[in-house]
Amino acid sequence: MIEKIKLSLSVNGEKYERSIPPNLLLSDFIRQELTLTGTHVGCEHGVCGACTILLDGQAVRSCILFAVQADGHDLLTVEGLTKNGDENLHPLQSAFREAHGLQCGFCTPGILLTLIPFLEDYENPSEQEIREALSGNLCRCTGYQNIVKAVILYSTQRYKDKPQRHRDTETQRHREKKVKREERNRLSGIILDSSIEVHKRQEYSPQRHRDTEKTNESSRKK
Repeated sequence: MIEKIKLSLSVNGEKYERSIPPNLLLSDFIRQELTLTGTHVGCEHGVCGACTILLDGQAVRSCILFAVQADGHDLLTVEGLTKNGDENLHPLQSAFREAHGLQCGFCTPGILLTLIPFLEDYENPSEQEIREALSGNLCRCTGYQNIVKAVILYSTQRYKDKPQRHRDTETQRHREKKVKREERNRLSGIILDSSIEVHKRQEYSPQRHRDTEKTNESSRKK
């Protein structure tokens, strides 16, 4: 019998303590133990981005992390973006609704939580920067066009009344926070996804597929 490990963490501002198996995935812990089912599970290989949450403010794939790795950390799921119903949607959620940036909604929680830290570091992003940030989140419905429009709408509404000097100061402050956050995460020993550099869509390669099949065939023969 597998011995359970005590886990203590904060999720959406609430403290939780549980005794869990060491091999329980973080995505399963969130969905099953905490019943926060807004975190969706798609590929279960860290590719589609549907399971993305924030760990200490950094976007991570919860399906490729063990729950015990989150011990002592702060998590944010999509449920934590909204307080007291639709009237208090996060401004980014409101922008998605206004710009029709979703259809079936399966990928939306992961996209929102990928964008939150991205928009802290890029307060007035270009369309290319937005598409790069979203390149690790797969959507099979919208073609991304309205998602990009929603991000631009949010960014425009958020910063339209701020003088340029305030924007520049805020940009520098967010970049400094990002460096400190990444350093803290590196020291903690937890492997985290980067919103820009690591969240890249894994393109299908026929040659790579053939090489993998040959390797698997050789292994079966042995």
